[in-house]
Amino acid sequence: MNAIHALHRRGFLLSATALAACSGAAPEAEAADAYAASPWRKLSDAEWKQRLSPAAFQVLRHEATERAGTSPLNREKRNGTYVCAGCELPLFKSDWKYDSGTGWPSFYTAIKGALGTKTDYKIGVPRTEYHCARCLGHQGHVFRDGPRPTGLRYCNNGVALKFVPA
Repeated sequence: MNAIHALHRRGFLLSATALAACSGAAPEAEAADAYAASPWRKLSDAEWKQRLSPAAFQVLRHEATERAGTSPLNREKRNGTYVCAGCELPLFKSDWKYDSGTGWPSFYTAIKGALGTKTDYKIGVPRTEYHCARCLGHQGHVFRDGPRPTGLRYCNNGVALKFVPA
């Protein structure tokens, strides 16, 4: 295979992958933005820095990723609710958490209307990123390799969450 043919084949495969990823609806696509007027969306970076730990600030406001296996929430087993570390909007119920083996807190579904999504191309492959619907804080990515009943894996940064016991 010559170099030009290989480049065309690679371009075709990347385009086909992007098209396939975009053809399905996002797991949490919302028709209207219920939080469009949220005061949380008006906070400056300086205000967020005062409210959040440095790690949470980088993840929530600048879409960083915490190192796998570092979140104490991986070991959290109590009943309760996981809320956004930025604005405390409830995002997940403890009943929906499972050990995905990835090193990040993972859930198979989310509270209806709590998350928004967008396509993320940062690693060259399209992924579905999700964020808190109220403050737009980055939470993680959702994948279609989770358990029943949804088949989804919401792979969340632990520093982007707070756990509220029942």
